[in-house]
Amino acid sequence: MRISVLIATVPLIIATPLSGAAASASHTSDVLHVSPSGQGRSCSSNAPCDLATARDRVRALLPRAAGDVVVELNGGTYRLASPFSLGAQDSGRPGHRVVYRAAPGQTPVLNGAVRVTGFTKVDAAKNIYRAKVPAGTASRELFVDGVRARRARGASNPSGFTATSTGFTTSDGSYASWTNTGQVEIVKNNAWKQMRCPLASITATASGGSDLTVDPACWNNNHSSVPHPGFPFNGNGLPTLDGITWIENAYQLLGTPGQFYLDSAARYLYYVPRAGENLAKADVELPVAPELLDLSGTPGHLAPLNDTDWRATYTGSWGYQNGRPLGDLNADVHYTSTNGDSFGYTFAGTGIQVLSETNTDEGTIDVYVDGAKVSTVSANNAERLAQQAIVSITGLTKGSHTLKLVKTGGDYLIVDGVTVIPDVVAPVHDVAFEGITFAYTTWNAPTAEGYVDNQAGVLWDPTTHAPIRIPAAVQVHRGARISFTGDVVQHTGTSGIDLADQTQDSSVTGSSIIDTSGIGVAVGEVDDYYQTQTALMTSGNTVSGDTILRPGQEYQDAVGIFVGHSRNTTLAHNDVGYTPYSGISIGWGWGWASSCDLQAKQGLPTPCSHGTTYTGGNHVVGNHVHSVMGVLNDGGPIYTLGGQASASEFTGNVLGECIDGCNMIYHDEGSSLWNTHDNVVRFSNGSLWLNLWTPTIHDDAIYDNYTDTAAYNNNGTNITFQQSTVVPDGNWPPAAQAIINAAGPGPSTSKVIDDDDLRIDYRGSWSSSGSRNLGDLNDGVHYTQQDGASATITFTGKGISFLTETNSDEGQVGVTLDGVAKPAVDANTANRQVQYQLYSVTGLAAGSHTLTLSKLSGTYFLVDGFQLSS
Repeated sequence: MRISVLIATVPLIIATPLSGAAASASHTSDVLHVSPSGQGRSCSSNAPCDLATARDRVRALLPRAAGDVVVELNGGTYRLASPFSLGAQDSGRPGHRVVYRAAPGQTPVLNGAVRVTGFTKVDAAKNIYRAKVPAGTASRELFVDGVRARRARGASNPSGFTATSTGFTTSDGSYASWTNTGQVEIVKNNAWKQMRCPLASITATASGGSDLTVDPACWNNNHSSVPHPGFPFNGNGLPTLDGITWIENAYQLLGTPGQFYLDSAARYLYYVPRAGENLAKADVELPVAPELLDLSGTPGHLAPLNDTDWRATYTGSWGYQNGRPLGDLNADVHYTSTNGDSFGYTFAGTGIQVLSETNTDEGTIDVYVDGAKVSTVSANNAERLAQQAIVSITGLTKGSHTLKLVKTGGDYLIVDGVTVIPDVVAPVHDVAFEGITFAYTTWNAPTAEGYVDNQAGVLWDPTTHAPIRIPAAVQVHRGARISFTGDVVQHTGTSGIDLADQTQDSSVTGSSIIDTSGIGVAVGEVDDYYQTQTALMTSGNTVSGDTILRPGQEYQDAVGIFVGHSRNTTLAHNDVGYTPYSGISIGWGWGWASSCDLQAKQGLPTPCSHGTTYTGGNHVVGNHVHSVMGVLNDGGPIYTLGGQASASEFTGNVLGECIDGCNMIYHDEGSSLWNTHDNVVRFSNGSLWLNLWTPTIHDDAIYDNYTDTAAYNNNGTNITFQQSTVVPDGNWPPAAQAIINAAGPGPSTSKVIDDDDLRIDYRGSWSSSGSRNLGDLNDGVHYTQQDGASATITFTGKGISFLTETNSDEGQVGVTLDGVAKPAVDANTANRQVQYQLYSVTGLAAGSHTLTLSKLSGTYFLVDGFQLSS
């Protein structure tokens, strides 16, 4: 039994999040006004101030505020070189928030880029333009008129390269003439991982070829000695940088429209414009800020330190065991079998937790703080569990303290690690952001250190090998009741929004997170699985009604929504799409929380790595996740991982348009206690509708689902399983259609409707195709080869255009508008045309209309989307 010791605990303020009605009813006592050019301290509507001044004024107002304190942002661009930062001192209180919101009818944009002008053509043959940038400018991103440009890159999967002990060699000697070789980057996509490394040099070989020497530290991390601690940090698979998917960031690679190269040392930005771009008029944004908004409570990130930490003292006859295959932190422990032996640790902070093993041969331990005995705890347990927080002390006065553990019983006392709590637990809390746009960030660490991937945007620190995440443009560290409502995060070289470091009762609602280099929205941590204190757990957060599109645009292992270890997290009615890897990834730990018996059935080594996690009570409800797995494989629309301590729900989701390597409902290794029902799987494109591939997946209930395929895999343990209702022709029964109608954020106001929009009713035998690189809307289409197959859309407006591809293998398409047959249209052309308006109608009466298109002839009929007109 594990006993937590609490001493004069300082309580964390936690309450149920305010409902929208309650929040809107809160009285507003003060309103401050800011603008991009604001100055002075008036902060009035007639004399607005800047953001930093308004924040300082808020601090002065908070003690006497009778209601919400509001900072209203006028429209325009707020250019930031560093993030706008808020701490615990900038917090509101329950029911009386600090609100940063857009002024009515206006769009404030917090922008982390410099605008680049003054382009001149420097290479007519390759159409390369150049502009001067400020000294010291570093960036991995560029956006032209709101469209992401690519760093110059070579062809995909180049041939002729052979791995060496230091990198790659090729018979092609042209690489040896490249300039700025230390800025060149090797990229490898392998299974579910993307790995990146900068080069150290390129040298000519004696035979006239080129040797590409990879930065040695990055080569070691991504090729020679990939971090592999095992459960609970990563699984058994270990893809490596063993080849080249493409080479990136050399001037010599320029020539493709939409690509750029930044020579920071020479202060020049090079760009090849796309068709129709006029660089004399274009808005060219070069991100330089790594972050736009930072909300940080205390303490920051908490992570365990190993039992070998230099501050640890072991008095008596202690032993040390390394390479211990039982799931211990860093695979090592200190241990003693002598009563009276002690472990001591002097630390600066307000608390400390001690990790140990629990087992039948463990016993009692006296706990002392600053020389005074505070409790006796026991590590005795019926089964061996690794990395257990047997002691948890919080609420000490901030300062220097000494912990001592004395063995008093049992065969052994084991010390595996400690987590120091360096500061008072004081979250930043009760702060809201409404209607604000955050755009243009960059993250330059991979330029020097490479990108050492684990999975789903969770990385290994290149030096310490501790788990880290791609940083976010909007970052919350230890927050409580932080809300983002109706905000936009777009065009980032980072992730979008990150609710990190045990943030609680916070929300991202009705917002758009579009075109991020990393994760769209991240929640929780991967290294706090052992936590026993509720104040130090990620819990009660909500991501709902959001549109999260095109994450992972640079780091292609990233996902739309990532949730690590969490309790009572809700992901509801989001639209997540166009992802290079999985759409939603929730959970961590692989088979860590599964019993040793189940691990043995999976074929994992014995003795096993087995511990616990606080994850559970999560809800994944009513999401529309589509067009996923565009680049990598072994994922799916919604992917769960690792065991849970309490039951979670997976229901009402519509999962569709798998591009490659999918499992449509994917409860991966260790997934347990999922109640998975009333989901709709469509356009699975040959994928399994369900994959429970191994015995460590256990105690899940799968029932009342609807799919377009009968194929599944169930090798789990104690699974309550019911085969889905299979509907291969799109003629969904009423219960399934109700799920489709209810999924996602609700009615869209967009005039452009993509082919995977839920408003399109496909009947007959249809499939989808993504990552086509042909110029289709969002790079994908739906297609059929069945004559009579149809696509129907009901819309409100005075006109509509049907977008498709035309080609020599297309044929006649039947058209019916509001039940009246119209003349057929012909999609047969000698050459391929994309996003082609094959049928258009205008001048309709205001109101609802229904358009049906059906295949009459030809080999294929393709649907790319629709354009509405009012």
